[in-house]
Amino acid sequence: MSSEDGQTAGDAQGAPPEQLALIRETVRQAKAPRAKPRTWRGAALAKELPVARVLVDKGVLHLDRYFDYAVPEELDADAQPGVRVRVRFGAGRHRVRDGRREGGGLIDGFLIERRAESDYSGPLAALAQVVSPERVLDEELLGLARAVADRYAGSLADVLQLAVPPRNARAEQRPSPGPLPPPPAPAAGSWERYEQGPAFLESLASGGSPRAVWNALPGPLWCEEIARAVAATLSSGRGALVVLPDGRAVARLDTALTELLGEGRHAVLTADAGPEKRYAQWLAVRRGSVRAVIGTRAAMFAPVRDLGLVAVWDDGDDNHSEQHAPQPHAREVLLLRAALDRCGFLLGGWSCTVEAAQLVDTGWARPLQAARERVRAAAPLVRTVGDQDLARDEAARAARLPTLAWQAVREGLRHGPVLVQVPRRGYVPRMACATCRAPARCRHCSGPLEAHGSDDLRCGWCGRTESGWHCPECGGFRLRAQVVGARRTAEELGRAFPAVPVRTSGREHVLDTVPGAPAVVVSTPGAEPVAEGGYAAALLLDGWAMLSRPDLRAGEDALRRWMGAAALVRPQAAGGTVVVVAEPTLRPVQALVRWDPAGFAVRELAERGELGFPPVSRMAAVAGPGEAVAEFLGAVELPPSAEVLGPVPMPVTPAGRPRRPGAPPPGEQWDRALIRVPPGHGAALASALKAAQAARMARGGSTPVWVRIDPPDIG
Repeated sequence: MSSEDGQTAGDAQGAPPEQLALIRETVRQAKAPRAKPRTWRGAALAKELPVARVLVDKGVLHLDRYFDYAVPEELDADAQPGVRVRVRFGAGRHRVRDGRREGGGLIDGFLIERRAESDYSGPLAALAQVVSPERVLDEELLGLARAVADRYAGSLADVLQLAVPPRNARAEQRPSPGPLPPPPAPAAGSWERYEQGPAFLESLASGGSPRAVWNALPGPLWCEEIARAVAATLSSGRGALVVLPDGRAVARLDTALTELLGEGRHAVLTADAGPEKRYAQWLAVRRGSVRAVIGTRAAMFAPVRDLGLVAVWDDGDDNHSEQHAPQPHAREVLLLRAALDRCGFLLGGWSCTVEAAQLVDTGWARPLQAARERVRAAAPLVRTVGDQDLARDEAARAARLPTLAWQAVREGLRHGPVLVQVPRRGYVPRMACATCRAPARCRHCSGPLEAHGSDDLRCGWCGRTESGWHCPECGGFRLRAQVVGARRTAEELGRAFPAVPVRTSGREHVLDTVPGAPAVVVSTPGAEPVAEGGYAAALLLDGWAMLSRPDLRAGEDALRRWMGAAALVRPQAAGGTVVVVAEPTLRPVQALVRWDPAGFAVRELAERGELGFPPVSRMAAVAGPGEAVAEFLGAVELPPSAEVLGPVPMPVTPAGRPRRPGAPPPGEQWDRALIRVPPGHGAALASALKAAQAARMARGGSTPVWVRIDPPDIG
C-alpha cells in the first residue's frame, strides 16, 4: 500500500489542513436554497409592482381576458410588459398553500402590464417562468390585435398567435444590425404614367399620409412603382409595410427594392424563409433596425416603427384571407392600421375589387389612375368568342377551341410564348337565364338559386323554394347550368403544335418565369408565370366556368383573374392579343375589353347597395350541425336591424378532398345561416355573436358551431 492510498483510506481527521479549509470556504460561499422554480413556494415577491397582468394563450372566447399573477423577486428584472411568460392555469381555490395558489398546467402567455394591486380578491399564483426578456409585444401591436379580435368576433390570444411568430432562441440571441439613415427621396420614374402619381410620392416623402386606390397599368412595372412608394416613405424617416398575395410577388418586389435601395433596407417575412430566419427578420423590425417590410398575409401584423405607409397588392386574391381563427383579411387589417396609426394607405392591383370601389365612393381614399390614352397604349387587344360564334364554328365543336383561338396561338408562336389560362377543376355551376345569361336570384333575399332536382329550384341563402321563376332582365323562363372544366387542353395543343414545347403551371408545380422563346404555357388562374419580354398572345378559355360559380363575387373574381393573365401580354402596339371565350355582352367581359376594372367595380357596388349585399351591408355566417345552429340562433341577442337568412344545408365534403375553412368534416351534414345587418351595425353584430359563442363555450358545448364575419364565399 502506498502512502497516498493510506491517506485516502483514513478518516476526515487525517485529511490535510488545506483540504478542510477549502471545504469550509465552499460551504460558507454557497447561496441560500432557492425556491423551487415554476412554483416559487415561499419566495419573496417583487417590492414594486408585484402583480403581473397576463394574457394566457388559451384562445377560447370565454377566457378572452387578462389574469393576474404574483411576480417573484427573482423574476422582477425580466418580467417586463411585452415579454413571453409561462404560468400555471386551472388551479381552483382549494389549491392554496402559504397564501399562494398552486397547481394547474403550465401554459404560455404574454405579460401585458405590471400593477401595484390586483382586482382579484383571492390568492394569486406566481409567474412560473419568464421565457425570454425580449419584449415582443408593445402597446401598438396589442391595440391592433384587440381591434382585429373585436372586428372578427375572435379572441385576442388567437390574433396574437398570428401576429407574433414562434420564438427561436438562436435568432433571439443574435443582435440585429444598426438602423441605416433614411435614403434620399426617389424620382417619380414610372409613376409619371399616372395623373396623380408624382403627387402621391411627393406627399409620402414630405411626411404626408395620402390614401389611394391604385389601378395599375398592365405590365411588369408595378414592382418598381411600389418600391418607389416605399423609398419615398423611408426618405421621410418613417416605416412602410407591403402585403402581397404569394411568394412569387414577394420575390419580385424584393428584387425591385434591392435594386432601388440596396441591401439591408427592408425585411422579407414569408413562411418559406423558415422559422429561424423569419423570426430574425421579425426581430430586426421589432427592434427598429429595419423600417420597411414586405411579405405575405402574416406580415400584416409586422411591428414596423413610425409607420408611414401600408400597402396591399391584389386584395381580391384568396391568399389574403387568413385561414386560422378569427380569419382576418389583410386588406381590413391594413385599413385598421391606417386608421390607428394615421398613416398612408395604398391599395393596388390590375383589377379593382368592390371594397376598393367603396373606399373611393365614400371619399376615404382617392383614385390613382392613368389617362385612357395610356391605358389603351399599355393594354393588349382583347377579342371575344361567344356562344353564337361557337355554334357557327366547326373547329370549336370538334376540338373545343374556336378557330379564332387557333389563329391567335399560331400567330403568337411566331413572335414568342403564348399563355393559355384554364379554369381550375371543381367549380360548381350557377343557374342563369338561358337567353340573356343573367344570374337567377331569389325574389326574397336576392340569393343565388340552385337546382336540386328537375323541378326543385331553391335559394342557396334563405332556403326558400322558387316556383314560376322568370328572368327580370329579358322575361325568359328557361334556365341553364354550364358544364365546367377544361379537358385535355395541354394534349390538344401539343398535338396541334408538335414542334413547340408545352409547359404547364398549376397547383402541383407553379412556374415563376418562362423564356421568351416560342412555347405554349397552360396555366390555372393565379399560377401564370412571367414571360421574358411578355407573352405574344393569351387564350382565356371556358369563361363560363368562372362566371357560373355560385358565389356573389363570381363576376368580380373572373375579371380579376382574366386581367391578371392579360396584364402579362405585350401591348397592342407590339402585337399582343388576348382571346377570351365568354359571352361578349356580359359586364365582366365588356370591362376586360375596355380595360375598365374601376367602372365595373362601381357598377357592381351600386347593384349590391340596392340588394343589400356586402360590402355595403355586413354579413356573418354561422355553420355547424343543424341542431347546434338552431340552438345558437335562438340564444344570440342580435341587433334589431339584423336579418337571418336560412339556415340551409351545406354541401357535404367528399372523403379525401381537402376541407375548406368553415366547411363540414367529410361525410357530415351541416347547416349554414347568414346574418345580415345594414351599414353601421357591423360592430354590434360581431359583439353579439362573440358573446353568444363565449356563453356557449362556457357551458361546455361540445358540438362545434363555426362563426365567421364577412366570409369571402357566401354563395
